[in-house]
Amino acid sequence: MKFTLHDTDSQSKARAGTITTFHGVIETPIFMPVGTVASVKGVHQRELKQDIDPDIILGNTYHLFLRPKTHILREAGGLHKFMGWDRNILTDSGGYQVYSLSANRKIKEEGVKFKSHIDGSMHFFTPENVMEIQRTIGADIIMAFDECTPYPCEYTYAERSMKMTHRWLDRCLAHLEKTPVEYGFDQAFFPIVQGSTFKDLRKRSAEYIANVDAEGNAIGGLSVGEPAEEMYEMTEVVCAILPQDKPRYLMGVGTPINILENIALGIDMFDCVMPTRNARNGMLFTAHGTINIKNKKWENDFSPVDGMGITFVDLEYSKAYLRHLFAANEYLGKQIATIHNLGFYLWLVREARKHILKGDFMEWKNKMVKQMDKRL
Repeated sequence: MKFTLHDTDSQSKARAGTITTFHGVIETPIFMPVGTVASVKGVHQRELKQDIDPDIILGNTYHLFLRPKTHILREAGGLHKFMGWDRNILTDSGGYQVYSLSANRKIKEEGVKFKSHIDGSMHFFTPENVMEIQRTIGADIIMAFDECTPYPCEYTYAERSMKMTHRWLDRCLAHLEKTPVEYGFDQAFFPIVQGSTFKDLRKRSAEYIANVDAEGNAIGGLSVGEPAEEMYEMTEVVCAILPQDKPRYLMGVGTPINILENIALGIDMFDCVMPTRNARNGMLFTAHGTINIKNKKWENDFSPVDGMGITFVDLEYSKAYLRHLFAANEYLGKQIATIHNLGFYLWLVREARKHILKGDFMEWKNKMVKQMDKRL
């Protein structure tokens, strides 16, 4: 993997770069649609490529391990071939999913024992076997196995967890050296900064991760319930330490406003289920605010879903028709809303990149934040 930094905004830390892998070029800043189980929910790969057009999507080790299982992915020739996707893929190591199973998992130094949410079967994740699983999945970018701390979190727990995450990172690195790639292309490896919302822990973790000198670096344990101001503070602390010549990935973030504010702090990569999950509940993100398409006010509004949108659904369907689909519980409504939201997120980060290169990012960002912070 190669990262090239093309420009940095003069009034902020916002960056425009490119990441080049075997499966193509990723222009940053970038948003990665979440394809948890080898599918971006409700979207065909053709629509994903032609209308939403992301350079990279995300899959999840925990879910793919449980279903369809790694032997199926190996027989298929890896996740790219299994799902018919010839662009970049990043896999989350499953640390966040294990965190979310708090009632059904036990964390030890050796790893994490957990109960499947599908059938109740018991499994054990270690830094070593998570690296092996990600080799078999075959993503272009793979993540270290870490523990994601909850919010709020006691300082002593956050420190103990951070130290274990660092030890797990060392084990991941040692095992990767002994585990060859399976499909003929290299995989980039990103470690993860932890430390909850404690500034000194975040600094220590960022320094530890920076010294690993991996191909890129990630920030985890945020967007788990903390106020946005604390998220931004932790991001700023970490970005001041992580190397300038490596991409920075803020995991699980967030709203369109969160994304723009974190771009301004130096983040290059994002993922979040929000655009797809909220779409299925009738919430549409636009450049001028958020629409709850279920509201009666849209019942006879025959204007396009989004006159400024970039996908075919934005102009081909009306707000009244989309509201009708939700009222009728027709799944097509959820698909239309999902395509719109993902298209908007990709438009947003690409506009951010244009304005970073143009030199007026902060002026544009502040205007966009004000516009988007409305309920239409």
